[in-house]
Amino acid sequence: MTTPRHHFASDNCAAICPEALAAFIEANAEHAPSYGADAWTAEATRLIREVFETDCEVFFVFTGTGANSLALASLCESFDGVICAEHAHIVTDECGAPGFFAHGTTLTPIATTHGKLAAGDIVRAATARRDIHHSRARAVSLTQSTEFGTVYSAPEIAEIAAAAHGLGLAVHMDGARFANAVAGLGTTPRAITHDAGVDVLSLGGTKNGLPFGEAVVFFDRDLARHFEYRRKQGAQLASKMRYLSAPWVGLLRAGAWLRHASHANTMAAALERGLRELPGVTIAHPRGANAVFATLPPAMETALRAKGWLFYSDVDPSGAARLMCSWDSSAEDVAAFLHDAREP
Repeated sequence: MTTPRHHFASDNCAAICPEALAAFIEANAEHAPSYGADAWTAEATRLIREVFETDCEVFFVFTGTGANSLALASLCESFDGVICAEHAHIVTDECGAPGFFAHGTTLTPIATTHGKLAAGDIVRAATARRDIHHSRARAVSLTQSTEFGTVYSAPEIAEIAAAAHGLGLAVHMDGARFANAVAGLGTTPRAITHDAGVDVLSLGGTKNGLPFGEAVVFFDRDLARHFEYRRKQGAQLASKMRYLSAPWVGLLRAGAWLRHASHANTMAAALERGLRELPGVTIAHPRGANAVFATLPPAMETALRAKGWLFYSDVDPSGAARLMCSWDSSAEDVAAFLHDAREP
């Protein structure tokens, strides 16, 4: 087998997709107004509204941590709390940023099955303590697709949102891999966001082929009040905004965002099928998008790493290997990995 071009550590490691790169270069052809007053930002905003079929508020930021933290800060007072999955990115990988930007807001992580929150668990967490000595529950944060590669269906989101709204809680969705969830479910973006009761979405672009950049999308426009100031204060306002927004135009205008996500999911499905055929390998979580979690025999894992394959084994507490496919993963990459797994 030839040396693989790509590995399965993270979709953050993937290259820039050609549509985003072409738009980035096109935006570089001439001067443009700064701080978002340019035609590229206007067009990217229009396209996101078109994708979600609603007149939402859209703000472009540099990072997923910035998107999540500032979105949650817009929902919460300093004495509030956010209910989330115990392995959510905001808990494990954002260095306390939600509490930092919300000036004291706390996280209430709860145990899940395959990374998915349930409405009943949210109600119990929100009502367990309602006295003055405890943070007030104010928001729920879902991850779509989850940290374990599973996805929430539209009815599941609607049930969670109904329970949350019934308690006066806002619903945030960390959509770092939102495109993969849409593709995996075969649904529409609106069906698993504002139609189901999501108030604000951190829409991921980096993991779907952009060089950098996410979007904070407010379906409840009232919650976006003063967000432009939060973005500036949080060091997420780009002066040359067109370089953040132009790649979004390239990704969205001809449907590349969903095409690339579908391809990544397809590669993950092929990888999962191949792994199921190998002795000693078990699949740890149902695959709903572009991540495969597989428990590998120790000798197999050691041999794969020795052959240069990169992947994480510290995302799932069980130690299962996370194998993440990207827009540029290829059938040859999958075949090469499976070949090396069969012949340690």
